[in-house]
Amino acid sequence: MADLSGIKGFLFDLDGVLYVDNTPIDGAIETVALLKKRKIACRFLTNTSTKSTATLYQKLKQMGFAIEQEEIISAPYATVLYLRQQPQARCYLLLAEDAKRDFREFPQTEDKPNFVVIGDIGDVWRYSLLNQVFQYMMAGAELIALHKNKFWQTANGLQLDIGSFITGLEYATGKTATVIGKPSSTFFELAMRDLRLSREQVAVIGDDVEADVAGGQACGMMGILVQTGKFRTEQVVKSGVKPDMIISSIKALGNQLENL
Repeated sequence: MADLSGIKGFLFDLDGVLYVDNTPIDGAIETVALLKKRKIACRFLTNTSTKSTATLYQKLKQMGFAIEQEEIISAPYATVLYLRQQPQARCYLLLAEDAKRDFREFPQTEDKPNFVVIGDIGDVWRYSLLNQVFQYMMAGAELIALHKNKFWQTANGLQLDIGSFITGLEYATGKTATVIGKPSSTFFELAMRDLRLSREQVAVIGDDVEADVAGGQACGMMGILVQTGKFRTEQVVKSGVKPDMIISSIKALGNQLENL
């Protein structure tokens, strides 16, 4: 088992690690409280693209988590930072209405956008919409994917995520999307800078062996996989990724920290 004694900060995935849908995972609230009590730095990373950062904060607060809004680093927030670096960004947003709140500073258009931003839009997906994005990309627009997840865990089981749509658009256009969320190294490095710690002092904890664990390890951080949320043994084996630690849940992390 990996040694946590040198770890000074944690990057937690949200959905599947702290909660599923609107239900906290057993021991999650207490573990976050313990980390705060011990003044161990934390940031909470999410590829969730249906909610603004403000809404995510309210959700966590209502569930009982002692988390500050500034500690949440979401894929939409990271995308905003990316777009601020682009000259004269004109966007076509395929995002949930709440998530669009984070993008209000950018002009939105259906007339020759130079950026197409895609997040989770649920049942809105249809052929005509994909074809419209295809046309924008062929005309020169850059495709920005808030993430490229294959699936996620809900109370009703695993659900298809947007990764398949992004991959299809890449195949059809011959272009590569700019992926902002996990496992992008830019996303992890943004969080690491916010912690003000070296990569050797940080552990990433998630339920996605590729996006969370492998993404963190690629940046030189410890990767810890929890057996909650979307965790499936067969996916871990198939991925070939070797987590530094596998724990039953975030509650087990709290128990280990109590013994340090």
